[in-house]
Amino acid sequence: MRKFGLIGRKLGHSFSKRYFTEKFAREGITDAAYELYELEQIAQLPALLAKEPALVGLNVTVPYKEEVIPLLDELDEAAARIGAVNTIRITNGRTVGYNTDYVGFKNSLEKFYPLKHKALVLGTGGAAKAVTAALDALGISYTLVSRTEGVNTLSYRDITPDVLRHHHLIINTTPLGMYPEADTCPPLLYEHLTPEHFLYDLVYNPEQTLFLQHGKAAGAATLNGLEMLYGQAEAAWSIWNA
Repeated sequence: MRKFGLIGRKLGHSFSKRYFTEKFAREGITDAAYELYELEQIAQLPALLAKEPALVGLNVTVPYKEEVIPLLDELDEAAARIGAVNTIRITNGRTVGYNTDYVGFKNSLEKFYPLKHKALVLGTGGAAKAVTAALDALGISYTLVSRTEGVNTLSYRDITPDVLRHHHLIINTTPLGMYPEADTCPPLLYEHLTPEHFLYDLVYNPEQTLFLQHGKAAGAATLNGLEMLYGQAEAAWSIWNA
């Protein structure tokens, strides 16, 4: 039996196990199982691999997409360029890191947002790195937003009505709004959103985050992270079975 799974700190929000379990049943894949592995710290990964020798593939979620890199034997070229890993292939104990978030996000964004107007990327973690790589590939300029101002990064208090007016695409790459803390959202001036805005939330549980609800109330187009999840999952499956 081949084993696959997801590593992260808290995984109660994740649909990954359900997605792969349903995929295995639908496609008649009987030699595979997918499990969730909560790790208090990423340093526990080697112990997990030793304990589970049948593991041949892992997905990686917050907050370990960057922290996992030093523990891997090798990085795919794209993952090295992006600086974040969400997929690991394990062959005879050797680990290689990949980034399929990039693929899942880029493909879904192309269908959702046909324009080239500037984007605000909320967050600066591993997911944001895959998002900005995709925006670069699509020729969409962007500004990073974080809790604290930094090099090429605005703080949330810097996001004035004028900034919102000149950035039509807003992408939430943070876990704000994710179950079970569904009553949270990035601190934006939502009353200044318009029907010309597009809000993309990488969070998919709940399907309608508070961030997306605010956007919808303003008449903006909205999309959650489910399509991205499915896209990155299928790309990961291809890597594991290559």
